[in-house]
Amino acid sequence: LPGFYGAVKPGGGQAKLCPAPGATAGASPARGLCEGKVTAPMASPRAGNVPPGVDPEAFSWFQTVDVDHSGFISVKELKQALVNNNWSSFNDETCLLMINMFDKTRSGRIDVYGFSALLRFIQQWRSLFQQYDRDQSGSISFSELQQAFSQMGYNLSPQFSQLLLARYAQRSPSPSIQLDRFIHICMQLQSLTDAFREKDTALVGNVRLSYEDFLTTVVTRML
Repeated sequence: LPGFYGAVKPGGGQAKLCPAPGATAGASPARGLCEGKVTAPMASPRAGNVPPGVDPEAFSWFQTVDVDHSGFISVKELKQALVNNNWSSFNDETCLLMINMFDKTRSGRIDVYGFSALLRFIQQWRSLFQQYDRDQSGSISFSELQQAFSQMGYNLSPQFSQLLLARYAQRSPSPSIQLDRFIHICMQLQSLTDAFREKDTALVGNVRLSYEDFLTTVVTRML
C-alpha cells in the first residue's frame, strides 16, 4: 500500500560546536555532542596523525572520547560523550545499537573509521530531529512524532505513537521524546519494517507468522 512502509532515512546537516557552560582548557574528556552542543573543548589534531579518509574534526573527537587510549571507543565511552538537548546522557540501548551498527569486527567497540561514520550518522539524525521538532522545544511531542511518522511514510495509528511515548518518554504531564530515543525508535522501526517487508511479498500490510518466526524476527532485529 502506498505510504505503508517508511522510506525516509536521515540525511544532511552538520553539527555546530560550542563549549559547555564553564568549560575551560584542559577540561575532562568530552561530555556531549547533541543538538549541536559539544560540552568540552577539543584538541586540534596533530598534523600527520589523521588516518587517511578520516575527517580531522572526527579524529580530534575520537582522541578525546577514547579515554583509555585503547584506539577504540566502547559503549561506556560513547555514552559519556553524548547528551540530549536537556543535558541528559544518551541511554545505554541507543549507544549499544549505534556501536553495533558501526562495529565491523564484532568486538563491541568501534575504531576511528567507525567513529567517524557514527558522528556523521548522529549529525544526520540530529538534523532530521530538528526538522520534526517544529516548536524548537528540543524534544518531540506526541503530535510532532505522529507527523514525523507520516512524513517518513509510515501509516501508524495515534494509539501506536502514544504507546511509544509511554515506553520511551520520561514521565511528565507532557511526555516527549529526546534525540537518543528518537534515534532508537526510528532505527528499530526501520529494522522491523524491513523484516516485515521480507515476509509481506504482496505488500498488503499483513502476514501470517509462526510463533518461532515471530521470535526469530524479534531476536535478529531488536536484541
